Amino acid sequence: MKTIFYPENDRGKNDIGWLKANFSFSFGPYYNPELMSFGALRVLNDDVIAGGKGFGLHPHDNMEIVTIPLEGGLEHQDNMGNKGVINAGDVQVMSAGTGVYHSEYNASATDAAKTLQIWLFPKERNVTPRYDQKSFKNEFVTNSLTTLVSPNREEGGLWLHQDATFSMGSFDAGQLLNYTIKMPGNGAYVFLLDGVAKINGTTLNKRDAVGVYDISSFTIETEEFSRYLIIDVPMS
Repeated sequence: MKTIFYPENDRGKNDIGWLKANFSFSFGPYYNPELMSFGALRVLNDDVIAGGKGFGLHPHDNMEIVTIPLEGGLEHQDNMGNKGVINAGDVQVMSAGTGVYHSEYNASATDAAKTLQIWLFPKERNVTPRYDQKSFKNEFVTNSLTTLVSPNREEGGLWLHQDATFSMGSFDAGQLLNYTIKMPGNGAYVFLLDGVAKINGTTLNKRDAVGVYDISSFTIETEEFSRYLIIDVPMS
């Protein structure tokens, strides 16, 4: 078992007033050659967007993009004809493929929105762009993981053009979760949203993360009520 600890204090920071961004990996104005990706996971931006503000129309290509609002909501619009709001409890996926333009604005004129935007390298380049979203508000159960995104489009849930699985859950203090890696050659990036947890002797506090690979399973122990996101991705 190999692990990489990603402390919250090592994240890149960018505060431009209306946007307070935290970069887990090199992105935009933040560059750290030692923090370029974790396997296929290229970007994990933890953003706070002021009321009425957001990102104007801009392009993407050949990335699998997952957006998870944590508080508030985002109004999305793209050149594929999709328009609507994704709120906390919802998840959005977008395969940029051959190219897509979209905009995302805080859906509230007054309250800040807190969101995670995550990019993965695709398994196949230049696919047809696609968009989907789903509400998980009624699916979360304490002390259990909920699958948000998987590679399996036949399951009827959100899926990606990558052998990656996104899971999220909240756990009481003292809980032990034995997590099994989904596919041979994958690793897991565990991002602690709230609380305190321990993995392989490493203690994680709020917004710390740990990458785990070269192992088939591992255990997460919660030391207080905790919520975390697990991103299970190919390492090569």
